[in-house]
Amino acid sequence: MVPPPVIQTYPLSSYSFKEKETKIGKDSSVEDRLARMKLNYMQEGMRISVEGILLIQEHNFPHVLLFEIEDTFYKLPGGKLKPGEPEIEGLRRKLSSKLAATSPSLHPDWQIGECVGMWWQPSFEDVMYPYCPTHITKPKECKKLFVVHMPERGNFAVPKNVNLLAVPLFELHSNRQKYGTIASAIPLQLSRFKFNYNNPQNILP
Repeated sequence: MVPPPVIQTYPLSSYSFKEKETKIGKDSSVEDRLARMKLNYMQEGMRISVEGILLIQEHNFPHVLLFEIEDTFYKLPGGKLKPGEPEIEGLRRKLSSKLAATSPSLHPDWQIGECVGMWWQPSFEDVMYPYCPTHITKPKECKKLFVVHMPERGNFAVPKNVNLLAVPLFELHSNRQKYGTIASAIPLQLSRFKFNYNNPQNILP
């Protein structure tokens, strides 16, 4: 029997989270985002985006770090790749933009693991599937989710207008109504992994 892949997790108290400059969103509504996506599709073709699943542990149970945007929806850190940009390099860039301090010298050395999910948006509607329907020849977006292996300790910075939450896997499971289709499916995508719960002695204050 092949042993399951392992994800090392560390307590939330092993990390410090500071505020940084507010990031202004490009869209004020879902309709605006879809309209911008349609325009970009005409210019660049299918949108390719990447997001990271960052896991910590509390009480020896895995939690996923999620952004809460304007108290209305939740998303993983990540975003759209530049045309021709490699996925791993692009995800590192996005993670630094979303979670790292302003100074490049303080950016974490992001350790990107394997891709654990792919989601497809077949049309200019706010609906995504974990597969590309066979009758869709020109999907509008492909989103890939990667495990991001957290360091034993770290310092992060979050935009002032965004909340960063640590949500337990059991709360995400099948809770599509609150967390959305993609986030609520994360527990299933991680079900083949083994979680190691590490508790370092010297924890950040």
